[in-house]
Parts: sequence; C-alpha cells; structure tokens
Amino acid sequence: MARRPALTARTADPLLLYQLAVQAPEQDAAQFARWFARRHGRSLQSLREDFCGSAAIAAASLRLLPELRAVGIDADAATIAWAQTHTSAALPEADRARLRLICADVRRVRARADLILATNFSYCVFHARAELLAYLRHCKRCLTPEGYVALDTWGGGLTHRNFAERHRHRGFAHVWEQRAFDPLTHRVDCRIHFEFDDGTSQRDAFVYDWRMWTVPELCDLLTEAGLTDVRVLWRSANGVLRERTEVAADPTWICYVAGGNDG
Repeated sequence: MARRPALTARTADPLLLYQLAVQAPEQDAAQFARWFARRHGRSLQSLREDFCGSAAIAAASLRLLPELRAVGIDADAATIAWAQTHTSAALPEADRARLRLICADVRRVRARADLILATNFSYCVFHARAELLAYLRHCKRCLTPEGYVALDTWGGGLTHRNFAERHRHRGFAHVWEQRAFDPLTHRVDCRIHFEFDDGTSQRDAFVYDWRMWTVPELCDLLTEAGLTDVRVLWRSANGVLRERTEVAADPTWICYVAGGNDG
C-alpha cells in the first residue's frame, strides 16, 4: 500500500483537515436520523445543512438514507466550490443527484426540510438577539409540519477563559485556541491552527468572531420563534446524544438545542 504523502503547511488542504480534526459527520448523521425516526416513526425525507461548509453532514446523511434529499447552504463561494469539487463529487451518482449546494445567506433561502441543522456553532455569527431570532423565525417558515431546527452550543466554567488545546491526528495536529472571552457580552475570539511533522504550520487557518449563546437563551429564542417543542440533546463523553431536562455541573460540555413544530 502506498504511503500517504507527508502533510506540510504548503500542501495541506485546510477544509479537509477541518473534516478530519473537528467533525464526525457519520456519527452526527446517524444520531439525528435515529432521533428524528424515534420522534415521528418515519425516516427523514429532507435535510438542510445551514452554514454547511464542506457539507459533510449532508453527504453522510445521503449515504445513510436512500430516500433523503439534502440541501447545503453557505455564503462563502470558495467553500461551496470546494464542496462541489470534493464532497459532492465523491458521492455515487445517485446520491449526488439528491444533494443541492447553494451559495447564499441562509436567511434568504426558502428550501423546506424536515430537519435544519446549524452545527459547529456556525449560527454564533449572530451577535444580536434580534438577528438570531430573525434567523430562527426564517427556519420556522422553512420547516415541514413535523420539522425541527437544531443548533449546537458549548459552555462550562472552563470555557469562560483564554486557552489553547492541542489534539494529535495522523500526520498533523490541530490547536483550538480561545484567544479572548468577554463575560459581559459572551463574545469570543476562537481560532484553529494546524501543525505538521516537518515543523511548519497553518496559523489562523480558521478564525471565528462569535457570541457564545447559553442553553436557556436558545430555548427561549426557539419558543419565541414559534417552535413550541423545545428539547435539549446532551452529548456524553463518547459523543452519544440523549434528551435531558437537567444535567450535573460540568466544566466543559457540548449539547444541541432543538425546536420543533409538533409540540
């Protein structure tokens, strides 16, 4: 078997490294498919991945569910072009025909779906409450009668500080840096760096200016947007999602907050 060429700062593709280091699209796709099926007794028929980046979750969902149709939306033209060239092109022809990629502001696209996902904290680009509420109201209009929108969020006392964590992968490492956190506004400056075995690095490969939204804020906003069935899916240490109504204190955590039409 031929060895994979060594990764360097010059040759490595940041979007591919992001998938390998940060995402678990197959796990996400499987867990949301099971959760939706348990709630409604049927399979997901339509999925919309907002702020989709490489559209990895949409593609994984298509491989899992043969009747599914998926839409990926991202405002960055270069990223959507990458998804067309890499993610879409890697799918079998039948699956590729069920994926639509759109370069646009997610608030301007009316594609309807059983499930709208805004993952990787991407919706946190909305710093003002009115902005996020307007987005969630748009999602409400785009959902099918039994549809849900799901947002991930993170928190815990250890996340209210500046820190950097290094994680090793095959041929490279990624560093998640929280460079600044303002407790008055919950505005955070987060960055991803990639480091390679030859000593080179891609500094600030991804830079995020976000607001860290809390779970109660998201629950209230979903309800105000008209999504009356609000549920929290807590992620355990092994990545499994479980609905919870209360949890023990945890220094770092990730969960999804989902709002649906069928309450």
